[in-house]
Amino acid sequence: MALTIGVHSSNPSLYYLYHLSRLGFAQEELAPLGETVVFHPYTNGVRTGELLSRGVIDFGGTGSTPPVTAQAAGHDIVYTAVSAPRPEHGALLVPEDSPLTSAADLKGTTVHLAIGSWQTHLVAKALDDAGLSYADDITAVRSGPDSERLLRTGEIAAWVAQGAELAAARRTGGLRTLIRTGDVISDRSVFFTRRELAESRPEVVEALTRALERADAWAAAHPRQAAEIAAADLGGQADDWETALTSLPWAIEPVGDAFLAEQQEAADIFHRTGFIDRPVTVAHARARAAADKAV
Repeated sequence: MALTIGVHSSNPSLYYLYHLSRLGFAQEELAPLGETVVFHPYTNGVRTGELLSRGVIDFGGTGSTPPVTAQAAGHDIVYTAVSAPRPEHGALLVPEDSPLTSAADLKGTTVHLAIGSWQTHLVAKALDDAGLSYADDITAVRSGPDSERLLRTGEIAAWVAQGAELAAARRTGGLRTLIRTGDVISDRSVFFTRRELAESRPEVVEALTRALERADAWAAAHPRQAAEIAAADLGGQADDWETALTSLPWAIEPVGDAFLAEQQEAADIFHRTGFIDRPVTVAHARARAAADKAV
């Protein structure tokens, strides 16, 4: 049968697995299991849970927030693996001469961020740590092509940037980091699938994880080539992409208790602030052991 892997540009491991499909990383791992591989490109990682539930894709990956919102929406997902922490993947920037010195100073300001992505987790957690509310104490606006300009002209107070965009903004100068991602959250890439696949075909999940590890190893060993692929496909300068890509850990890890605890903390903050409309038990997104399924 054909296994469909969802891919979008915000998940680096899946992005390079897709672009390196000519090297057969995924197919070589899955062929011995009688599986073929197809890729389904899409643009919005927030939709990953929905696409899994609808059967459009069989496997996907995002940052930390979409799996939580997927559970809140009733999608029965199972975490399969995570990346190592990405402390330098993104940052909340302010103008160099901004009076803001901490998350507490964001109260009453407008912040641009990729709403629904890991950036929501970053901002919500930073505010919560400062005794503030994501829902009540800032105006969160979806970032766009003008976000950097609006920040530099003082029309917004802060902007969460990531990847090559962050590298380019820092190269230009005039901005400083108010909140470093690694000081607030681990910011891992997160991989997940439908429960049926995770529990009935664990060998497929293991093969997919090995394929991701091979793609990561390639990207780590060939940062300039990886940067040129991204620049040609997504825009920006290859130098900025190389800066961004070399800051990533390029390592896949099992789903552990520390990760689940961080996700649960995020889910609780999201529910408390109304970002999700019902509580979520993150541990439910773990595959059940055979003995548990038999009960």
